[in-house]
Amino acid sequence: MQTPTAHDAYAAFRIPAYRRYFSGNLVFILGLQMLKVAVGWEMYERTGSALNLGLVGLVQFLPQLLLVGVAGHITDIHNRKHVLMAAVSLSATAALVLGINAAVKGPIFIMYACLFAAGTARAFWMPARSALLPRIVPLSIFSNAVSWNTSGFEISSFVGPAIGGFLIYYVGVTAVYVFNAVLMVSFVLLLLRISYTHEPPARSALTLSSLLAGVRFIWKTKVVLSVMCLDMFGVLLGGATALMPIYAKDILHVGANGLGWLLAAPSAGAFSSALIQAHRGPLRRAGRTILLAVTCFGAATIVFGISTFFPLSLAMLFALGVCDNISVVVRSTLVQITTPDDMRGRVSALNGLFIGTSNELGAFESGAVANLVGPVASVVLGGIGTIVVAGITAWLSPSLRQYGRLGGHGG
Repeated sequence: MQTPTAHDAYAAFRIPAYRRYFSGNLVFILGLQMLKVAVGWEMYERTGSALNLGLVGLVQFLPQLLLVGVAGHITDIHNRKHVLMAAVSLSATAALVLGINAAVKGPIFIMYACLFAAGTARAFWMPARSALLPRIVPLSIFSNAVSWNTSGFEISSFVGPAIGGFLIYYVGVTAVYVFNAVLMVSFVLLLLRISYTHEPPARSALTLSSLLAGVRFIWKTKVVLSVMCLDMFGVLLGGATALMPIYAKDILHVGANGLGWLLAAPSAGAFSSALIQAHRGPLRRAGRTILLAVTCFGAATIVFGISTFFPLSLAMLFALGVCDNISVVVRSTLVQITTPDDMRGRVSALNGLFIGTSNELGAFESGAVANLVGPVASVVLGGIGTIVVAGITAWLSPSLRQYGRLGGHGG
């Protein structure tokens, strides 16, 4: 009988390329989270409109929707590292233009144009970044890498909004945009030091069949389809992030500094969850765990929606982060370990579209509903919808409900 190998909580960090990837991703996400605070605060300060806050998400989502097939195909046939570097460079350029526009109090449509450009960049960097990781880290420890990756994401997501709120209050919103661009360039420089050999597929023509290959794979692999739909619809309905400037200014009365902490609280919870998962090893009942996590996400959203007590609001957002991180780890690991390498770009692009639908389109949904019925009703109704989605998914998807060890054979 073979002796079981002890779980190595730091296995991914023993790979030099992953350490560089992790560090670059850390500063990249830090910049993105600072950008989110700056855009939300500037847009609400200048327009006072919940609908405009929702449109911030929509204009970033549209290019992802329009380019999902092309971005996935390009990621699969070209060097993924080069695609990622080019997309991050475009994001940095958009941030610089946002900074100039903020400094001169330029027109709002320039902000939307920059956000559309950032969304275009996201359409490419999301699949390229996701598909690059399995070529850096062996699949046998991929779950460990995802846990640490999400830990880094949450560190940045916690620190980024706090720094963003601080800079807005003491320096001004322009400084946030410029700092964000600097951090993105740092990611490009770290990517340059990662050794990566691209192996192009035998067939690389851009055809309808090639574009639809990822769709066919996801449709055929029911457990992947279920987990992606669960995450998408759960966060789409339950996302309250787009309305944080309204809660900070008009409901909780905590200002720009308070906005930073409101946006940081979910990341603090998610970081705690990711850290625990990295040390305890892969989830043993991943299917049931993600269904329970999404249900709790909805419940915490409802409580946050009706709270007028700042500490309680922070606690609920912390709980949201814990639940969301479980969903992220399960979804990310399942998608990458079940997808053949020559299709990872296309499948990752579709996964990115699902994420964009839940985040950016969810922001538009929250803003539009809040414009009609008010922010509190929008958040509470979204939380109820998330719980309903979790129940329907559990009923319709026995393959997800019964999925076992994450990173194993699924039970």
